[in-house]
Amino acid sequence: MLKKIISLSRFALLGAAVAGAQLSSADDYPSKPIRMVIPYTPGGSIDTVGRMVADQLQRQLGQPIIIENTPGASGVLGSLNVRKAKADGYTLLFNASSQVYLPLVLARKSYDAEKDFTPVGQIGYVPLVVAVNNDVPAKNLAEFAALAKANPDKYTWATSGLGTTSHLSEEMINRALKLKMEIIAYKGAVPQLTDVVGGHVSAAVSPMPGVHPFVQAGRLRALAVTSKTRVPGMPEVPTVAESGIPGFELLSWYGIWGPADMPAAVTDRLNAEIAKAVDAPALKARFAELSFIPARSDPAQFRQLIREDLSKIGKAVKEANIRIDF
Repeated sequence: MLKKIISLSRFALLGAAVAGAQLSSADDYPSKPIRMVIPYTPGGSIDTVGRMVADQLQRQLGQPIIIENTPGASGVLGSLNVRKAKADGYTLLFNASSQVYLPLVLARKSYDAEKDFTPVGQIGYVPLVVAVNNDVPAKNLAEFAALAKANPDKYTWATSGLGTTSHLSEEMINRALKLKMEIIAYKGAVPQLTDVVGGHVSAAVSPMPGVHPFVQAGRLRALAVTSKTRVPGMPEVPTVAESGIPGFELLSWYGIWGPADMPAAVTDRLNAEIAKAVDAPALKARFAELSFIPARSDPAQFRQLIREDLSKIGKAVKEANIRIDF
């Protein structure tokens, strides 16, 4: 009996020591530079917003945030890089909703979007834009669909990566409008849009921050936006729902994750700093220029958003029978 009491006491002391160490670690966090993985090429919408947020966060936290672009396999390589990292808050992932959607379409599941990561906080969301090369003789989505049906081998989609919101939007438009347009995958929005501008691919659906500068410069033509309502930055551009697919809405939302089982105190500290960052006047002004809508959520709310999207988008993926294999 005495041995049992001694063993239990030692266990309690060990537990208290571990809890104390975690608390001390959280109190000191961050005490060194943070690595933020962005799983796409530099210059795209996710990279642009991620760098803006990292710049604001490092000013608030007093430690450098080192951006590491890790493109490949539609973002899977960067996500796996973070999944296997130490769960101490010094390796983070900045990604879009494709982080959640990708496992739904993979023939071989690389990770579990709910179990393998710690949701830290949502940053905000953007609509996507259906845009075409200037040589495409269509002024709206209905005209473009008619051209694609009349010339089934002529027109193609470019996507920023398989399993991304860009890809899912194109698949869903193809299905809804009965198009047979081939979808060509790129390793990010920059090469995707560059090839549409160059006329190598006819069209793309891509987040507004990346597309808008090309539209403003007259290098791409916007046909529709994927939000429920028109966006202030392009009030003359109709929604996809207005253009022949009633009820269509698909947004790209951005957030920050860590490896699974990050200490709650570290996660909460980061979440509080994210909330301050998205409210910072300088960052809000830059968001407005990109038609990026900031959003705040605590870790539990972010986890719930992920769970709801898995259900909603999972249904659409199943109906469209979307499957990819790397």
